[in-house]
Amino acid sequence: MDEDVVAVFIPITAIFMSLLIPIVYSIMDYRRRRDIVEAHHRERLAAIERGMEIPPLPESFYLPFQRKRRSGLLAGLIWLFVGIGLFIALGAVAGEDVRYFGLIPAGVGLAFLIYYFVEGRKEAPEPTPGDTAGVALPRKT
Repeated sequence: MDEDVVAVFIPITAIFMSLLIPIVYSIMDYRRRRDIVEAHHRERLAAIERGMEIPPLPESFYLPFQRKRRSGLLAGLIWLFVGIGLFIALGAVAGEDVRYFGLIPAGVGLAFLIYYFVEGRKEAPEPTPGDTAGVALPRKT
């Protein structure tokens, strides 16, 4: 394949993927919420037919994907070790002057780690969807 053709396809692929990822995310999130609502309605209809009353689903089930809140520890360690690896690799391959570019990601990693140790531990963890704290459960009689 000609180098000019490859040079044209690289930005086209980058633009296409940067537009495709949010579209796929939106579609998957819509389908997930639709399936949850349908399952909830089927469960409620079955309970009504039997004369039972069930509590409504918590609001967190209707919200979009919520990843666990991550601390800066993982990101800090990744950035720090990538920076150290680049520092060593660039020193071996490109020379003494270029190796210092590896300190940029290492500095980002150090910033994440400093944030984790100073502020990250002070934040209260968010409740998980399976947590029943604050949700009124029906009493069995």
